[in-house]
Amino acid sequence: MLRSIKELRGYKILANDGEIGKVHEFYFDDETWTIRYLVVETGSWFFERRVLLSPIVLGQPHWEAQLFPVNLTMMQVKNSPLIDADKPVSRQIEVELHNHYGWPYYWIGGGFAGDAMPALPPQIVSAHLTEEEKKSRAKPETPDPHLRSTREVIGYHIQAPRGELGHVEDFIVDDEAWIIRYMVVDTTNWLPGKKVLVPPLGIEKINWSEAKVRVKLTRAKIKKSPEFDLSAPVSREYEEKLYDFYGWPKYWL
Repeated sequence: MLRSIKELRGYKILANDGEIGKVHEFYFDDETWTIRYLVVETGSWFFERRVLLSPIVLGQPHWEAQLFPVNLTMMQVKNSPLIDADKPVSRQIEVELHNHYGWPYYWIGGGFAGDAMPALPPQIVSAHLTEEEKKSRAKPETPDPHLRSTREVIGYHIQAPRGELGHVEDFIVDDEAWIIRYMVVDTTNWLPGKKVLVPPLGIEKINWSEAKVRVKLTRAKIKKSPEFDLSAPVSREYEEKLYDFYGWPKYWL
């Protein structure tokens, strides 16, 4: 199902032996638009720190209770590598984090879970790797893992080929694949009251230094696009209408 990122903030995170904290935000990969981590505020039980958890540890969510169960213990989270929430997440930090939990390296396999190695204790993972593989996995491949904060991007201005047309209001995420399907654009400053959805197909680039999102769509095209009601769920009927309007290939096919 497709859900608003803003609505998922505040969801409780429940470990095998107790509550860990609440969802503060998400980090996504700006190349694949995949949610890589949930940023969790631990609360007073753990010095009110923020920790990163991969979606692969999530169990079946309890939507009515606004609860995400995770297949972890509180001690595992407490012993996880320290993360500076005020700084970008480097590849080296990710390596330490994935080694601690035994998570697969998504940047090696290229998919959501990388080479699909199951989440096992790090000592078991290590035992199945050759020395060469260990060295390869411990070496960051790039200084920029392309991880961006959803909280930061919300509010960025939208830059069309011939001028600005609004700002980022929210993101719509697929709660099964944990992929961002749409960026919600508020065009209030240009088209009073109208909100539209733009999928990654329509996004050219996120300019972090200027706090702008550059889209491939013209202002005239967006003006005529199907309006989105943020208070209603994204239906397949609406998606059909949106993709037919732009002539895009439909991701669900």
